[in-house]
Amino acid sequence: MVLIYVDDIIITGNDSKELMLFITKLNTAFALKDLGELHYFLGIEVFRDATGIYLSRGKYVADLLKRVEMTNIKPSPTPITGGKPMSIHDGEELADPSAYRSVIGAMQYLTHTRPDIAFVVNKLSQFLKCPTSVHWSAAKRVLRYLKSTMHHGIHIKYSDRLPIIAYYDADWACCPDDRKSVGGYCVYFGETLVTWSSKKRFVVARSSTESEYKSLAQVASEIAWLESLLQEMKFTPPSVPVIWCDNMSASALA
Repeated sequence: MVLIYVDDIIITGNDSKELMLFITKLNTAFALKDLGELHYFLGIEVFRDATGIYLSRGKYVADLLKRVEMTNIKPSPTPITGGKPMSIHDGEELADPSAYRSVIGAMQYLTHTRPDIAFVVNKLSQFLKCPTSVHWSAAKRVLRYLKSTMHHGIHIKYSDRLPIIAYYDADWACCPDDRKSVGGYCVYFGETLVTWSSKKRFVVARSSTESEYKSLAQVASEIAWLESLLQEMKFTPPSVPVIWCDNMSASALA
């Protein structure tokens, strides 16, 4: 498998001789610098042990905290507080929203290895047009949470069984401004979390069943794409994919 991003390339496979032959042929056409085993790629730190591979972004988080001058902030155990959902009408408008937008943009890139902040980052991204003091306080809480979980990330585990299993849920009419729902899902390939999402719906759902069914359809299409990707790699999942649903009406409709 070859992954290319501009002039950075990752090459992986299960035959070391074929890999070296491929690198040699590639080097005849392009000037290459072999950096050996993968340790760092596009801000993602890679660590390998007997259980698998770890993907984290401790340095990225440290650089972000340093850039916003919040290196010595007090850590937080959670990325968001419960209670009343945030609204566009909360707080006072920020005089200079550029700092808020910059931090949220950095957090969006961080969600590639941090599914635990996907929901709150998606929520805070909805206020980029006109952020307020309340939204900025919520963003700083996420930074405090990142401070306490700086080296958290994704664990890609070794496994001899690789079924596709998905979980999803929806929060019906949860937005106080337009009453649109938020849906989220996570898909496991074996014991490894490979894809996830937390997204606000484009239209208003008229019932909780409709909201749940739309989320069910979204995760089903994600699994269909994942299966097609595996077929291109000549891999057939050992069993039929399973989607776990907690809504009886959506299950009956499906």
